[in-house]
Amino acid sequence: MSRLSLRRRPDRGIIRGWGPAERRTLGIGLVAGIATSAALALEYGRVWRRGSAPLPRDSDDILLAAEEAAAETARVAAAGYADVSPSEKILFNLLASFVATFALARGITYALRTRATFGPFRDFRVGRRHIHHFVPGIALAFTSGAAAIVTRQEELERPLALAFGAGMGLTLDESALLLELEDVYWTPEGLLSVQITMATMALLAALALGLRFLRRGERIVLEDGSTGSLERAT
Repeated sequence: MSRLSLRRRPDRGIIRGWGPAERRTLGIGLVAGIATSAALALEYGRVWRRGSAPLPRDSDDILLAAEEAAAETARVAAAGYADVSPSEKILFNLLASFVATFALARGITYALRTRATFGPFRDFRVGRRHIHHFVPGIALAFTSGAAAIVTRQEELERPLALAFGAGMGLTLDESALLLELEDVYWTPEGLLSVQITMATMALLAALALGLRFLRRGERIVLEDGSTGSLERAT
């Protein structure tokens, strides 16, 4: 019986230094990071203008006013999250966890390219076989997904969505390897495969849902002055 195995490509296909595919990946990451930071900064400025914190021109202590505006922005986000439907919370948890895990896995793997260990992380081997991180990713996604189906308890679905999103991130980060049955992680095929597009789409979707939470939170905290929804959620 033939046996499928993951074959490592010859060194000619490995990206050395900052190759074109690696630069494009970095560019996508920078765009995503800038978009996220810009959205957070805009919301922070919006709450500062509309909220109770004094504006910089009206404040004797700008740092204290900025801290008050940051605290109010956090209350806006929490109130908006508490006010949306359970399905929206679950979807946001899944997408946010997926994006965070994908980015973390890619960053740690990049760090491990030039060193044997990175903090507590290192390549995991059983005998001569390298266990890729799609293996625990598949296990985590299958386990959390099955638990969500079997339990059907709303209070468990939000944390299970976090676990499922993390499993998706670990698995789809190595989707090119699974498709090629070769270790193409740092080749152009691996860097420009479908997981980059899916991660970007998930990030945009998470941002859209996050802004929806924030707009609802603004209505609750800044306009109505109510924290009832937040208190009920906690």
